Amino acid sequence: MRWDNLVEKNSTTGNSALFAADAVTTCTFDTPEFRGITFHEIRARSILNRVPGASRMPFEWTVNPYRGCTHACVYCFARKTHSYLDLDTGIGFDSQIVVKTNAAELLQRELASRHWRGEHIAMGTNVDCYQRAEGRYRLMPGIITALRDRANPFSILTKGTLILRDLELLRQAAEVTEIGVSVSVGFTDRELWRTVEPGTPSPERRLDVVRALTDAGIGCSVLMAPVIPFLGDRPEQLRATVAAVAEAGAASVTPLVLHLRPGAREWYLHWLEQHHPHLVERYERMYAGGAYAPTWYQRRITRQVHELADEFGIGPAHRGAARRIAQAPPAPAAAPEPGPTQLTLL
Repeated sequence: MRWDNLVEKNSTTGNSALFAADAVTTCTFDTPEFRGITFHEIRARSILNRVPGASRMPFEWTVNPYRGCTHACVYCFARKTHSYLDLDTGIGFDSQIVVKTNAAELLQRELASRHWRGEHIAMGTNVDCYQRAEGRYRLMPGIITALRDRANPFSILTKGTLILRDLELLRQAAEVTEIGVSVSVGFTDRELWRTVEPGTPSPERRLDVVRALTDAGIGCSVLMAPVIPFLGDRPEQLRATVAAVAEAGAASVTPLVLHLRPGAREWYLHWLEQHHPHLVERYERMYAGGAYAPTWYQRRITRQVHELADEFGIGPAHRGAARRIAQAPPAPAAAPEPGPTQLTLL
């Protein structure tokens, strides 16, 4: 594996390599939750990452304490990043986890730099910072503490329930700076969950996280991602998901249609051939133009979800009212599809 030639072109620390070959410790743990997983412990040389200017992301800086993810989501767009280490983007991405063991101390140092301007930092946007490995390595408490102590705004996106361990730290940070927490719940279909997100907590447990954060006074949004074409996009599936999100008390819900970047595309289509071979040609047509579904389709899903959110009272104007919904009313008649329009990522 090429550990020693990775270049962090936008590092704030002045170091070029992410880490050196002699800084890697590879280990395994013979416990049920980590069986079959290899951890590559490194001492990184930088932790603040600048997002490329051409990115669709609505933020400029990220912190990623891990590479690879035991959530094993077959569609994960971050799979390509494992190829930079000569690691496999399929099974290797799910089972070869790079751990930046010095992430917290690095962040503390970089936030104290005279060059740092206190900009918003997003976490969980590449791989989940609350994946299973976090239960052992406990990197996030130190990271949140560093951000809290500098009153630096930040946001976290996760599918992990482990975030509740750090609830008190999040409360403390919210007292001194702006924070945002979002939980990813693309669907509530349990059969679909078991096959495409095998290493994640169930959608119900994730919605329990939304409920717990909301009850603790920390507003929590739901990123309804991904909405999976032909498998998770039926009107009744969208309705069930939005209703569950509303019942959990989410502040907002934002749909995001599945996108298939290189690395993820190959692995997802391989999975599709095994589980839903009749859909392969439909996917090849839908994603013939690139990584993203056609804009007319994205807009249709967005409109449907937003209409359901209004119906179920999700959003700041209705906060707290959504949980009074006893059950979802009958589905409305289908509206005509809109024309094409440009859709942003978030």
